[in-house]
Amino acid sequence: MNLTPGKLWGLRRMADSRGIFKMTAVDQRPPIEEPIAKHLGTGMAPWNQVARFKALLVETLQAKSTAMLLDPHYAIPQAIGMLSPTKGLIVTLENSEFGETAGGRLSTSIDDWSVGKIKRMGGDAVKVLAWYRPDAARSVTSRQQDYVKRIGGECVRFDIPFLLELLVYPMAEDIRQTREYTEMSGKRSEHVLASVEEFAKPDYGVDMFKLESPVGASGADGSAEVQGLFDELGQLARRPWVMLSAGAGKSEFKAVLEHAFAAGASGFLAGRAIWFDAFRAYPDWGAIRTQLKDSAVSYMAEICDLADNHASNWAAHPCFGTDGARFRPSNSSFRHVYPGFGSLS
Repeated sequence: MNLTPGKLWGLRRMADSRGIFKMTAVDQRPPIEEPIAKHLGTGMAPWNQVARFKALLVETLQAKSTAMLLDPHYAIPQAIGMLSPTKGLIVTLENSEFGETAGGRLSTSIDDWSVGKIKRMGGDAVKVLAWYRPDAARSVTSRQQDYVKRIGGECVRFDIPFLLELLVYPMAEDIRQTREYTEMSGKRSEHVLASVEEFAKPDYGVDMFKLESPVGASGADGSAEVQGLFDELGQLARRPWVMLSAGAGKSEFKAVLEHAFAAGASGFLAGRAIWFDAFRAYPDWGAIRTQLKDSAVSYMAEICDLADNHASNWAAHPCFGTDGARFRPSNSSFRHVYPGFGSLS
């Protein structure tokens, strides 16, 4: 892989000086909206309640984060002013409401939102979650593939890193069919691995993966068998990758990270494993703030320390060759060969 200047700069902005990603996700919508709406007995969570919580996350967790993942619904309008300009800014593009069909799930983008807008507002990367089951109906897998390819093409056009998150999901015939944003119960390792193998193809334009564990979080037991699956995950990715938490508990996610870092992961992009315990105190805002500043920050420090000691420098990934990720062309031809938006299709 040869990173273009904008993609290289964005990835550098998201990592620390040693090339390690310690990133916090604040873009979750249903996992925050639904408990608030249920507590208040309303059909929809009030905007200001969701936005207030996201602002608290930015305020309390950014110090330990190299970058934060924000959404345009709540986090950006409410909390962007709190985010330090020294932190990387990743912005989500996919709609939290997905299409559930008999053949599988379909992803769409947020209305009135685009790669171009993310680039224009100063985002360092575009993040997209694509639900994917390789055994879903061919019409569904094709549409999901086309969706990711379109986003990848737009990220090339605007020269901004494309961070792809992949999640397998339960279908109608599965024992526990749910629309919740949690790790699929009873997921099969081969589905996770085959999904990564597909989207690692150059057609999709993915610069970095945000991946789920190939085994259930509770199954990350330190065994050689499980490590072998993580090793295969890293080999199939063929580019820098980080781990997501998918609602795993603190101890479970730490065990997942230990396997992932041993397999070459360059860090994490996690949300609920860090802050969900504090959110359980809603609507006691004082308790939420206290727990975020105490247990959440302490846990963040713990997994950051783990990453510092065991994660891999993204810029030294073998996909960039022996010289690693670097600026090209590093000569006087740069301004002549670097294209502008108008010259790209």
